[in-house]
Amino acid sequence: MSLKIAIGGKGGVGKTTVTALLARCLAADKNNKVIAIDADPVANLAAGLGIPEDQPITPISQLTELIAERTGAKPGTMGGFFTLNPKVDDIPERFSLERDGVKLLVMGTVQSGGTGCLCPESTILKALMNHLVLFRDEIVIMDMEAGIEHLGRATSASVDALIIVVNPGSRSRAAADKIRKLGKDIGIKNIIILGNRVKGIEDEELIRSSLPDYQIIGFLPEQDEIVAADRGARRAYEDIHNAPPELFAIVEKLTAMKK
Repeated sequence: MSLKIAIGGKGGVGKTTVTALLARCLAADKNNKVIAIDADPVANLAAGLGIPEDQPITPISQLTELIAERTGAKPGTMGGFFTLNPKVDDIPERFSLERDGVKLLVMGTVQSGGTGCLCPESTILKALMNHLVLFRDEIVIMDMEAGIEHLGRATSASVDALIIVVNPGSRSRAAADKIRKLGKDIGIKNIIILGNRVKGIEDEELIRSSLPDYQIIGFLPEQDEIVAADRGARRAYEDIHNAPPELFAIVEKLTAMKK
């Protein structure tokens, strides 16, 4: 299955935990090949996937020798001449870590020039994201920062959905409008809500009533296991089949997009 999902949301809503759970749930079907992309500057998707701390993964933006080789320019430089369509198709296999059928790639951030700078690191990241979304016959699930900086217009039109994670708090619900606007501005057509950390029907109704013009793909309940896992520096639900049934219902709706 080829399914491309971007996940955004205000900090603190559980976006990374949701990304990890969805990726693991999708990979539980052995017919699926899943790549998880950590494109958030505060990169901690590895922990959610259960990748041990003694298996560090170097962000793509910090692979200075590779970037110089592929672009013809030293990272940290701006302007000048360098390749705008570098070879990236071997990067997912060479620089990912895998656990339980989920490959993890950490994108990293561009340290100079700001978002959208014309520099070798930015060129590599955008080319890689373009390759992952447009040319990989796999499920790609992306933990994005609010700015969705690694998704350009050429890539975003092929994203099957942008999922905005919200909780019952007013700030996360207000952030949904800003994230949706950013998504629409770069051409993402299918933008949906996933309610997280809901404690009952009242929380669900609050999210529905405050975001009336959004499609809602589902709600994930507040879970003691997730809190305990976070405190214990481990991934939640070591056996993913023990995760809440609401998670599997959401995954079923996601996979139905491609049927």
